[in-house]
Amino acid sequence: MLLSAHGNSKGKIGVFIEDHFDMTEYRLFNRRFPAAGYDVQYISNLWGNPTLQFGSNPDNGWVEEHLTVSKDVKDVTPSEYVGFLLIGAYATDRLRYTVKPEKGKPNDAPAVELMRKIFATPGVKVGTICHSLWLLCADRTLLEGKKVTCAHNILCDVENAGGLVQYGDDGTVGSVVDGDLISAKHPAFTDELIDIYLKEIEKS
Repeated sequence: MLLSAHGNSKGKIGVFIEDHFDMTEYRLFNRRFPAAGYDVQYISNLWGNPTLQFGSNPDNGWVEEHLTVSKDVKDVTPSEYVGFLLIGAYATDRLRYTVKPEKGKPNDAPAVELMRKIFATPGVKVGTICHSLWLLCADRTLLEGKKVTCAHNILCDVENAGGLVQYGDDGTVGSVVDGDLISAKHPAFTDELIDIYLKEIEKS
């Protein structure tokens, strides 16, 4: 799925997605980034299929949002994007699945391998929110020493992976910027994440 901006595009933002994504974030990404002049392209591990359909969390008792993804993470070149977003809820937990883990072998899930390439590409911004830091927890080298915030549910996961979680008066803080990594606490901070993310990518 590709949502195109009206007129001349300022660039392309890739959004990692899988089943059980947060629909608040999904709706705001789809509205605000194209309105700001950016194309939004949803990417996932397609498991050799030309397309796959994913659904949101059943927050109100049913799955309200569906989308069909045709861009495989294996076919993504980081330098062709101004940045990437990791959608919240359980999508990124599914994306870090590795078929045949072996002791001492780094996680080889295609989405994790793409994250390694993204972090090795200077200036490409990565935005995370809520549970989505789970994807970076799959490889300690992606998260270690970085200042972040996240949902309280995954604090232990993030800190065990070396992330430096930032705390305030109400648990974790709302948002954090550390170099090319921008993180937000949970869906109520989606607009704040987008505001900061747009400011960061337009500085580049």
